[in-house]
Amino acid sequence: MLEIRNISKSYGKLKVLESVDMTFNDSGIYSILGPNGSGKTTLIKTILGMVIPDKGEIFFDGIKINWTYNYRSKISYLPQIANFPDNLTGRELISMIKDIRNSNLNEEYLINLFDLKNHLDKNMKHLSGGTKQKLNVVLALMFDTPIIILDEPTAGLDPVALISFKKLIKELKKRGKIIILTTHIINLVEEITDKIIFLLEGNIYFKGNIRELLEKTEENNLEEAIAKILKENGNV
Repeated sequence: MLEIRNISKSYGKLKVLESVDMTFNDSGIYSILGPNGSGKTTLIKTILGMVIPDKGEIFFDGIKINWTYNYRSKISYLPQIANFPDNLTGRELISMIKDIRNSNLNEEYLINLFDLKNHLDKNMKHLSGGTKQKLNVVLALMFDTPIIILDEPTAGLDPVALISFKKLIKELKKRGKIIILTTHIINLVEEITDKIIFLLEGNIYFKGNIRELLEKTEENNLEEAIAKILKENGNV
């Protein structure tokens, strides 16, 4: 279980997060949505310990994790942009990350799922953006962790890879994982999400499932519901 209590963060006079509370205690897919500048990335980096909040506490399985780091071994993280060294091959990257995390988990399933076998011995500088993103997914998800954080995971994926990705995420959910996702792809949210957390200007505007959000906004689909929220709050 991951619990966030009263987290606030400011940069000078700019309030990025303000008294944010949320709990992830059940397996499932949680989509954190909101316009640019709403605090999504700061929230994720706070969970990961990459940003120190001004106030508030974060608990992992009931244990306070502020200013600690051991809990990170229980989280898999896929960054939005993966800046890999140009001179390394995919095979070398996989080996390096496995050594860093001290794990020998078999990654062959993911390599085959994303059809990467013929690309693993090429230097990063010779790979397309989509192939790098597939490798990014493999590096993030080849470890068996209870919590998975995915920041815009489908960026650059072709339709075949996207189908494989959705299949993988659904499999991980069935295995009891807590999956926290940020994305601007509304169709993806509609297809796989169990709960939505919508941020506006560092505050939680909405927490619940898609049906509840449609009822709240009196709209017929998620895209129109989000557009209405943004218009009513001056974000378009």
